[in-house]
Amino acid sequence: MDGLIRHLCRLLEGLIAFALAGMVMLVFGNVILRYGFNSGIAISEELSRWLFIWLTFLGTVVCLRDNAHLGTDILVSRLSPRGKRACLLAAHAIMLWVLWLLFTGSWAQAELNLQVRAPVTGLSVAIFYASGIVVAVLSAIVLLSNMWKVVTGQLTDEQLVMVSESEEQAELDALTSRLATLRTGPSTVSPDRKEQ
Repeated sequence: MDGLIRHLCRLLEGLIAFALAGMVMLVFGNVILRYGFNSGIAISEELSRWLFIWLTFLGTVVCLRDNAHLGTDILVSRLSPRGKRACLLAAHAIMLWVLWLLFTGSWAQAELNLQVRAPVTGLSVAIFYASGIVVAVLSAIVLLSNMWKVVTGQLTDEQLVMVSESEEQAELDALTSRLATLRTGPSTVSPDRKEQ
């Protein structure tokens, strides 16, 4: 399951890069055409806004998999391993409930707006709301995979705290993990366990 999620996140990262490149080309091209040639790309604003929404929503899935979302671990980090597991399962259950709300709300909005056309592109506005559906499903897969790891005891005590206190610490942890993987090759044992 981890391999499937890893490949899925690589695909999402490619789509995010494509969306970002598309936004840059549309917005920058539109600026050049407006100021240089008194012209413009009519669909630029609408399409770049939709790309930005999809980019942001897909990015949340990648961040969820990498545990890159910011949070506070002041309480959880002081708990016993059993307490950490209980808190992690409770937090994931609450997130699954919120994802269910996002899914049902996005589905209802997509159905309502299926025949509504965007003013400039003429595309269905349901595409806008479909981002919530896709993110809810993909995020639920990541959360269920994490919950399975907790239940089966595949996570170390350090991995049971899945939040970062600061962006700098999260970036440092990610770089340290990548460096350890490059030195030793891919492994199922964490670098902390190898040192012990």
